[in-house]
Amino acid sequence: MAHALMGSAPAIHSLKTLDSAVVEQARIDLAACFRMAHKLGLHEGICNHFSAMVPGSNELFLVNPYGWAFAEITASRLLICDFGGNVVAGSGVPEATAFFIHARVHLNKPRARVALHTHMPNATALAMLEGPPLVWAGQTSLKFHGRLIVDDHYNGLALDNDEGDRIAASLGDADIVFMRNHGVMVVGPDIATAWDDLYYLERAAEVQRLAMSTGRPLKEVAPDVIAHTAAQMRQTDGESARLHMASIHRILEREQPDYRS
Repeated sequence: MAHALMGSAPAIHSLKTLDSAVVEQARIDLAACFRMAHKLGLHEGICNHFSAMVPGSNELFLVNPYGWAFAEITASRLLICDFGGNVVAGSGVPEATAFFIHARVHLNKPRARVALHTHMPNATALAMLEGPPLVWAGQTSLKFHGRLIVDDHYNGLALDNDEGDRIAASLGDADIVFMRNHGVMVVGPDIATAWDDLYYLERAAEVQRLAMSTGRPLKEVAPDVIAHTAAQMRQTDGESARLHMASIHRILEREQPDYRS
């Protein structure tokens, strides 16, 4: 399922800020997402990938190295790559689909400063079904009303720029894409916001799957209440995401403090 990106060679960049405090914090925040994703069962072996643009750069991004499980990721283990496939900092190479998906998403969608791609079980299960993946029947799902799309065109592994470009284009103006027969991707302006969406997306999918398993009809929320509630959520999402990230750091500092190393 996973393929290493071959032929990458270190590139020389003039940036002297790759070891700055703000870049180090981005490394720590992204490593925290990997560890919490593993803790919550959102991982899949050594597959799946999270990336974030390097603060202050529009050319370089952080991404996990090929061959390491989410549980093994630390801040220093993350790679910094450029859009040409060169590893600018770090040991190893990105998994090939990680590069072709994330590099092209970041390049073609500058608003997507962060991109989190998983095959997390409940959301992926809904991506395998005919029809809309989310039904507006639970409060948590309303967080995503008007913010998601479905990419119906599964083409196998993303192993070239063309497929990466197609996936990036499928995003449109959405923050969440259900990749039919594949998984999901969440993009956002910062790590905390993207993580908050990824977490609640899986929770919304989980409770919907449980409700569907009863065989009883789902009771959808009234359209005017859907729109009203989604607007309410957008007003508090920024603070909620920031506090959510802070809670993750507290948990990991007690249980897995090596994530910061």
